[in-house]
Amino acid sequence: MNQLPEELIRAHKGISFVGVSVSFVCYNNQGKVFFAKRSSQTRDEHGRWDCGGGGLKVGESVEQALRRELTEEYNVHTLLQVTPLGYYDIFRTNPDGLATHWLALPFAVRVKPREVKIMEPAMFEDSGWFDLDHLPQPLHSAWASLFPDEFWQKLRQTISAGKAGVY
Repeated sequence: MNQLPEELIRAHKGISFVGVSVSFVCYNNQGKVFFAKRSSQTRDEHGRWDCGGGGLKVGESVEQALRRELTEEYNVHTLLQVTPLGYYDIFRTNPDGLATHWLALPFAVRVKPREVKIMEPAMFEDSGWFDLDHLPQPLHSAWASLFPDEFWQKLRQTISAGKAGVY
């Protein structure tokens, strides 16, 4: 298959064509979610707290991308429960003034907390487990204002239902 170089595709995602991102909110059976603070090495949103995720690659299924990103970013190999949270268009403007359009495919993923470990330390300044009602600030702009109420309701219901079991 003939493809453009990955670095060229990455530079144009969300700008020249709609970028598709698979994101995940890792949570444990105590109802806590794992967030990490983005460093200056990330594409954008430096110093903001976010869940994990990444772009869908050509020829990769959404499930493959989810598993790859969970492993690459957080060392998660065991997915105890995976719940799709819908899909959302995210329209933003980059710091350089370019308008962007991303299609976000977010998932809630119950994980074993002892597996979670930052695997890309240059990409994150800090990380931790938080109550959904007390997330660290400032949040990634998608979290702060773009996800609709239905997303938050489904995430809360999923996390509440997952507060069971021992691992």
